[in-house]
Amino acid sequence: MVSSISRTNQTSSPKKRLTLQHSDIALDTTVIRSLDWDRDRFDIEFALQNGTTYNSFLIRGEKTALIDTSHEKFRDLYLNTLTSLIDPKEIDYLIVSHTEPDHSGLVKDILQLNPDITVVAAKVALQFLDDLVHQPYNKRMVKSGEKLDLGKGHVLEFISAPNLHWPDTIFTYDPATQHLFTCDAFGMHYCDDYTYDEDLELIEADFRIYYECLMAPNAKSVLSAIKRMGDLPGVTTIATGHGPLIQHNLTELVGRYQTWSSEKAKAAKNVVVFYVSGYGDADQLSGYLANGVLKTDVLVESIDLSTAELTDVRYAVEIANGIIILMPPQSGEMSETTATAISTILATANSKQAYGLCESGGGIDEPVHTLRARLQEAGLTEAFPPIKLDNGTGKAVYQLCEESGTDIGQWLTRDRAVKQMKALNHDLDKALGRLSGGLYIITAQKGDVKSAMLASWVSQASFKPLGLTIAVAKDRAIESLMRVGDKFVLNVLEEGNYQLLMKHFLKRFAPGADRFEGVNTQPAQNGSPILTDALAYLECEVQTRMECSDHWLVYATVDVGRVSNLDSLTAVHHRKVGNHY
Repeated sequence: MVSSISRTNQTSSPKKRLTLQHSDIALDTTVIRSLDWDRDRFDIEFALQNGTTYNSFLIRGEKTALIDTSHEKFRDLYLNTLTSLIDPKEIDYLIVSHTEPDHSGLVKDILQLNPDITVVAAKVALQFLDDLVHQPYNKRMVKSGEKLDLGKGHVLEFISAPNLHWPDTIFTYDPATQHLFTCDAFGMHYCDDYTYDEDLELIEADFRIYYECLMAPNAKSVLSAIKRMGDLPGVTTIATGHGPLIQHNLTELVGRYQTWSSEKAKAAKNVVVFYVSGYGDADQLSGYLANGVLKTDVLVESIDLSTAELTDVRYAVEIANGIIILMPPQSGEMSETTATAISTILATANSKQAYGLCESGGGIDEPVHTLRARLQEAGLTEAFPPIKLDNGTGKAVYQLCEESGTDIGQWLTRDRAVKQMKALNHDLDKALGRLSGGLYIITAQKGDVKSAMLASWVSQASFKPLGLTIAVAKDRAIESLMRVGDKFVLNVLEEGNYQLLMKHFLKRFAPGADRFEGVNTQPAQNGSPILTDALAYLECEVQTRMECSDHWLVYATVDVGRVSNLDSLTAVHHRKVGNHY
């Protein structure tokens, strides 16, 4: 029963209804539900049929914890409701399940209301939050198995759940109420007045769509999280971050996650990323490596060697197609637990697997070389050169890690790519190939990171404002520089004068390689490189993206443009087939 409801429209348009509910769901526990009734798209990735909700929770023992906040669009509604329930200065802890903006969008506001609050999160989440709040704050890093005693029996236990669906995710379990707070996992984009999953038939389609879009790419991580959940003394309610709380159909819906994830884990290629949490930049580097792998539609599991059970390490290696290891120094800083885990990896790995190595802390110890020799002796294939942190970390290193993750994913899926090329009907394949396009090179730069790609799937899409669309394969390195708000240059190649540029940008670049070496460029107003030998260029800004299976369809507005030779024409690309470039 909802104990109180606050609901108001934020605009005169009936398509912008934002309301809020709060209710007591267990002993000393209150849910604050931000209801976004008419939202029709989430993360610009998939369409929504029934809006969505953002759930936040208050737990009051002798001390008080707030689990997650809400989307910034709910700022006034949420903060007014929160302050009506409790004086923010009485909140001792703010637990951040993960830092995606729909759950952490009001963290900075909470810190302004209570600068003395302690933010509790995984290490990588705290690193992300530092960039979000831009101010000093009290923090407490937690790992899987650690506990936080609020008093009155509310001894919260934290469970690491990376990649569900961000690399910094943690679950929180309260044994006093047997409630497990899971943020995105087991949620759904569904908005109605009911706090719980009372009508399974009503919600099961949205539950499945949500799983396929957000959880299926990380099926291995889902199975690991479910296994950890099984070690808890008893869960009666899953308090999700989106949609209704799972109570009436808990066994059924968790079982569906188990079944779906088991099927996908068996069918798909998978990579396991081993790292040592808390050493150097291992948490953040592992996240970028995992994201790079995911671009290739390969499953990823991340395992912290400092806390993992040896049986879990052995099992993960046995079923993996690829292995990535972030190595701490070989000096005395490596714990006995970590050393034993690495020995287990080496003893279990086999010649059918691919591998990649990365330092996690730099220095002069060069730990990757000894391990590299051992893996090569065992017959494993090196998917990318070892990543050395001679000059520390930063955006360029993070981009290198992401590209390296993509390389191992592409290596593992090379047979699938060939099979896909042969899959289309012969006549259909030839007919589709008759769709011609111009020849363009997309260039982008963000800070010290820059990239480029050859493109032909480009089309003008609007007059007011001037806009165009570009199809970008998910596994392209430049994809991470073409997200909403990013700026790039579309370079138009010239008929009869494009062969050298086309040949250069068609070749395969090693992770982190300078794609502009030997190419004449000049800076655009938006900071991206302009190719001096191009016929024309357009400076663009990404406004939105739509997911199209193996590509992103990027819509961008055009700000500046210039043609070098008005008498020349755009180079045109004619394909023979339609199911590969």
